[in-house]
Amino acid sequence: MTNFAQRSNMKIYNNILETIGNTPIVRINKLAKDVPAQIFAKVETTNPGNSVKDRMALKMIEDAEKSGLLKPGGTVIEGTSGNTGMGLALACIIKGYKLICVLNDKQSKEKMDILRAVGAEVVVCPTAVEPTDPRSYYSVSRRLATEIPNSWYVNQYDNLSNRQAHYEQTGPEIWEQTDGKITHFVVGVGTGGTISGVAKYLKEKNPNIKIWGIDTYGSVFKKYKETGIFDENEIYPYITEGIGEDILPANVDFSLIDHFEKVTDKDAAIYTRKLAREEGIFVGNSAGSAIKGVLQMKDQLTKDDFVVILFHDHGSRYVGKIFNDDWMRERGFLEENVVTAADLVAKHADKPLVSLYAEELVSHAVAKMRNFGISQIPVMKDNKFVGSIDDSHVYQLLVDNPALRDAPISSIMGPAFPVVKSSTPVEELCKLINKNTPAVLVELADGKHHIVSRYDVISALS
Repeated sequence: MTNFAQRSNMKIYNNILETIGNTPIVRINKLAKDVPAQIFAKVETTNPGNSVKDRMALKMIEDAEKSGLLKPGGTVIEGTSGNTGMGLALACIIKGYKLICVLNDKQSKEKMDILRAVGAEVVVCPTAVEPTDPRSYYSVSRRLATEIPNSWYVNQYDNLSNRQAHYEQTGPEIWEQTDGKITHFVVGVGTGGTISGVAKYLKEKNPNIKIWGIDTYGSVFKKYKETGIFDENEIYPYITEGIGEDILPANVDFSLIDHFEKVTDKDAAIYTRKLAREEGIFVGNSAGSAIKGVLQMKDQLTKDDFVVILFHDHGSRYVGKIFNDDWMRERGFLEENVVTAADLVAKHADKPLVSLYAEELVSHAVAKMRNFGISQIPVMKDNKFVGSIDDSHVYQLLVDNPALRDAPISSIMGPAFPVVKSSTPVEELCKLINKNTPAVLVELADGKHHIVSRYDVISALS
C-alpha cells in the first residue's frame, strides 16, 4: 500500500504523536504594558494532549522501550496531576499499552474525566499526607508497579528522560523561534523537567540567559535554592495545580535555575483568568502563576530584555475551578466590583434628604411627595427617625377615609426605615428592601443620611 504522505508534499501525519512540538510563541500585550521588557509566551496547548507534558511523556515511554523496561502489552503506571497522564495516554493508545494514572484529590474533575475519556484507569489519593505515607500518590504508584505483572512505573519526578525531552525539543525550539534573542526563560516548576531541560540547552547557547522558576507557597523549592535547606515547615497544602513540590525531584537541576519566585494561590487564579479575558490565551493555573511572577519581578527587567514564559496547559481543564465564579468566590479569589449603598446614594447625592416630623399633617406628606416627586419619606421626632411614609400606603388610607388628610402623620406612619452603613453591598440591601420595607436610610461618613429606594436597587441590578 502506497504511503501518500511520504511520496508527496502533503502535510499529513502518520499518527497523533507526530504532531507533538513546534508550539507557537505569542506576545503578551495588555498584561505586560507596565513591564519595560518584551514579554512572550510559549503556548503549549497546541500539543495534541493540550500540554507541554506530551513531549516528555513520549520520550519517557520511548526510552523505556529501548532499555527493555517497557515490554509489549505492558501496563504503564504513573502518579500524575493529569497532564503527564494525558501525554502518556496518547502514547499508550498508539503503542498498545494499558495506563493507570494515580492522582491526588486536589486535581480538577475535568482532568480526571479527560484521562478516563482516553482510556486510562484513574486512582485518586489524598493530598494532605506525607510523600512517604502509604496513601500518597507517590506510594500508591510504586505499590501498584510491584503488584501488577509486566508493569512499569514512569516516575516522572526522577526519570531523567523527562528533562532530556526538553533539552532535545523545547529548548531548541525557543532558541530558534526567538532567533537567539531570548534573555530570560520563566516557567512554573513541578517535576523540574521543563525548566532544567530548557535551561541546559539555552545556557549552552548563551550562559547569560536568566532562568526564573515560579514556585508556590507551601512548596520547598525557593528556600532550598536559596539556603540549601529542605525545610519541612515550608510544606503545607496549596491550591495551585502543576507547580511546587514537597519533595526534591531528581529532574530539578538547581544549579541551572537563577531564581525562584513564589506566587500566591489567589494571584495565580486571578491572573489565569486575566490571561483569558485580556490576552485571549485560555490556559491553565500554572500560567497565571508564571505571568504574575514576571510582573512581580518587573523591576529586574530592562527595555532590552526578551522574556519567554512557558504556559503549560489548556484552560479547559479548569472550567470547574479557576473559571467558575462560585468556586473562586468561595475561596475569596474573585475580584468583584461590589456595588454598595454609597454607590446608589451617589446618583442623587446632590439632593437633600426630604423628611417629615411626626406632628405634621398627612396633607403635608402628600404635598411633599408631589412637590419632590418621591414615594417614600422618613418621619422624625426629636431628631431621630421614628417612622416612615409610603405613597401606596397613604393612597389606600385616603381612599378609604379622606378625612385622614388632617390627621397627624404619627397616627398613620409605618415603621422607621432600616439604617445601613454606606459600605453595605447592594446584595444586603436586597434582603432589607421588600414588600413591607420600600426603602432604607444610608448613614454617610459625615453623619448625614440619604434614602435608597426599591427603584434605586432595581436600577443597580439591571
